[in-house]
Amino acid sequence: MTDQELQSARRERWRLDGKRIRTIEDARAFIESVGFSLMYPMRPAAALPTFMGAFVGAEDRLPNWQHAFADPRAVEATELMVRLLRERSAYEANLFDQNNAFLVAGSVFPYFYALVGERNPKLAPKAGARSPYSPLAVDAFDLIQRQGPISKQKMREALGGSISLPALDKALTELWSKLRITRVDYNYSEGSFWDVLYRWAPDAVREGVGLSVPEALSGLLSKYLESAIAVEQAELESFFGNFVPRSKVRDAVHALLAARELSFTQVGGRSMLQITPEKVVMTPAERAAARSAAVPPAGSGQAAAGVRRTSFRQAPGKRPPAAPRARRPAR
Repeated sequence: MTDQELQSARRERWRLDGKRIRTIEDARAFIESVGFSLMYPMRPAAALPTFMGAFVGAEDRLPNWQHAFADPRAVEATELMVRLLRERSAYEANLFDQNNAFLVAGSVFPYFYALVGERNPKLAPKAGARSPYSPLAVDAFDLIQRQGPISKQKMREALGGSISLPALDKALTELWSKLRITRVDYNYSEGSFWDVLYRWAPDAVREGVGLSVPEALSGLLSKYLESAIAVEQAELESFFGNFVPRSKVRDAVHALLAARELSFTQVGGRSMLQITPEKVVMTPAERAAARSAAVPPAGSGQAAAGVRRTSFRQAPGKRPPAAPRARRPAR
């Protein structure tokens, strides 16, 4: 495979070849096929599809999250993305930047939760010297748990009008990064609505809690390679290193290579990982037809067909070698 062939295969898989998404059915099919995607492109570029690119149907002149407010296409794409969140066909995670949503398909989300989420999601977070949660995050979780889904505006009023928006955003990010809460809706008058994740998606959280880390990581690795076609191992470790240690990523890759689920392929002189192609299984009838097609008909020039036969005809004037005599037993 060449670099150009790889990029062409990715454009087709990521809906960058003009086949843009327009309906909720298109959006649902897209996110399920790729597993997860960014909302907007990021710099430096990652081997990930973008929902904005699939909505436009191209990869040229796409807005990033800093300029999305001035692009009418971003408004339409956001409305379609929010519909996916409402019907739980996709979930949103805070992986790279809270302003650039990381969308995870509903079928893939339990695997992602097993790596990032809390094993006891109903247990309220506690503040402390070793806790990743601030006192404001603890208060925000308690409020969302009691009154959610709730908008950020009403949350600020309930927690006290003196709380600044940056401080509240930081507290929500602490909870969101551990999948304690999730954005479930959005409107332009009140902004984002938040709810505790275990109440919003109880089945997905329950399934994620029951998955082991190696099992979940292997499933996500396979889905990522299915979407990206082929990637270098360093690139794979760099992406998954955002939410799991790289040593665990290497262990999962080695296990999948040993099981022959993954294999290496050469792309433009680089060694890349890919999903091992399935072997073609032939039925007995197909195998017989293939054998008959390989044998040339009589008088059709076997040497030209690549069939080499051994001749046992004797040369003229030569007698065949005599058979060895039986030896008599010694007296």
